[in-house]
Amino acid sequence: MTRILADLPDEDIKWLDARAAEQGKSRASLVREAVASFRALSPASGSKDWIERGAGYWKRRPDIRDGVDYQRAIREDRRPHDEP
Repeated sequence: MTRILADLPDEDIKWLDARAAEQGKSRASLVREAVASFRALSPASGSKDWIERGAGYWKRRPDIRDGVDYQRAIREDRRPHDEP
C-alpha cells in the first residue's frame, strides 16, 4: 500500500474525524473507502462496464413498451419487401 499526502480544508478534516469516530474507523480507512466508492462510480476509460450496470433498468416499467413491438407498430403502414 502506498502512503499519500493530501491537503484538505480544516472543515473537511473535522467532518472526517467526526464521521470516523461515529463509525469506529480511522480517518485513513474512510478516505480509502471514499476513493474505492468514487472509483466504482467512475467509468474506466474505454470500459463498457456501464452497459452491464445499466442493463435491465427499464424492464419493469409499465409505461415503456417493448422496443420491437414499438418498431412493428410504427411500421404497420409499410408494405413487406417481397410484395410488388
